[in-house]
Amino acid sequence: MWTDIPNLRHLRAFVAAVEHGGATRAAERIHLSQPAVTQALAKLEARLGAKLFVVGADGMRPTEIGRLFHDRVARALALIETGAREALGADARRPGDGVARLARLLTVAQLRALAAMQFNRNFSLAARELKLSQPSIHRAARDLERVMGATLFVAARQGVELTPAAAIFARHAALAHSELLQGFAEVGERLDADPGEIVVGAMPFARTKLLPDALNALSRERPRARVRVISAPYDGLLGRLRYGVIDFLVGALRDPPPIDDVVQAPLFDDPLSIVARRGHPLTLLPSATHADLIAYPWAAPAEETPARAVFDRLFPPEDVARMPGGLVETSSLVLLRGLLAGSDRLALLSARQAHIELDQGLLALASFKVPIGTRRIGLTYRRGWRPTPTQALLLELLRSSREAEAAEGAIGKTNGRRRRSTSPPEAPRR
Repeated sequence: MWTDIPNLRHLRAFVAAVEHGGATRAAERIHLSQPAVTQALAKLEARLGAKLFVVGADGMRPTEIGRLFHDRVARALALIETGAREALGADARRPGDGVARLARLLTVAQLRALAAMQFNRNFSLAARELKLSQPSIHRAARDLERVMGATLFVAARQGVELTPAAAIFARHAALAHSELLQGFAEVGERLDADPGEIVVGAMPFARTKLLPDALNALSRERPRARVRVISAPYDGLLGRLRYGVIDFLVGALRDPPPIDDVVQAPLFDDPLSIVARRGHPLTLLPSATHADLIAYPWAAPAEETPARAVFDRLFPPEDVARMPGGLVETSSLVLLRGLLAGSDRLALLSARQAHIELDQGLLALASFKVPIGTRRIGLTYRRGWRPTPTQALLLELLRSSREAEAAEGAIGKTNGRRRRSTSPPEAPRR
């Protein structure tokens, strides 16, 4: 992180020039010389490959790209200042605009060291990640402590731990970094150049149909769009989302929402079914009962997932104790497919999620309607997050997939198999 970000002083000079109408007034506001501000603006324009200002009789005015980039940079600098204020406490010992002055002393090198230490908790590992020397990372980290006037790193058995103040500031700095990357991506899109990278956190449901359909549609409309999909346990995805590493999550929503700084946007409700191997005795019965279900071994959803909450309500501990063969817990569809295909195990699973295996006849649905088995599928993103145009398009395509799912209606079953959908959802017209 922070390896491709311009000098923070150049960014502050740019924001001041936009907000105060030119280099001269900006220089007065941020206590730099007018030539230094002019040079900073020129370097920033060269970095972006775009004009940020036009000069007229009434002074300097930002171009359309300049206004677009200003919004992102201003948000990023505000996040850094807010992070410094929260890290030092509401009653920070610096009077007046002391925290704002503190924020102006911070450098990219210091924030880069903080980000590397946040994930590595070791100066040598942080230096290796950034391809810098260990003394340079150590010096930048200690310089950050001196500027902040607070202890940020403490020795621990496994290396170095971040203090609570450092953790607070690291999160705001990470969000500022994400905001700047969004700004560069928006400028690149406007110049018909690099649109940046979209990072999506994908939960198990989204990986089989919902997200692939949307990504294929995105590629048709934006062939140069780059997407990185991260698959991990929910808590890991949520942490990366809150630190700006991931742009949004797609999959099963949590009830209640996990924390108040994220927003959950529902797409559709997805029913759960009882899934087994082809030819399993329960797939041949006209109507399976609850007693029939607990007579077979099970593969249960992983702990702390919405599907597991349904499983635990459907099968209290006394039922689980009566199940033969021992309980296997997993959310891996690949592992489930192998477990079910080679045994009489049952699993609680979304038929949409397993549609390929069901359509190919590898798995089948038992004739039992799960009375409480509905999960809400949707998007999770940071409160206040503002997507780039390409990110917004991908969100729109995911929402159009929801409309296609809703139009499809309930899952159809013929001889224990899911009805094959006729076509993938069509990309929305613009």
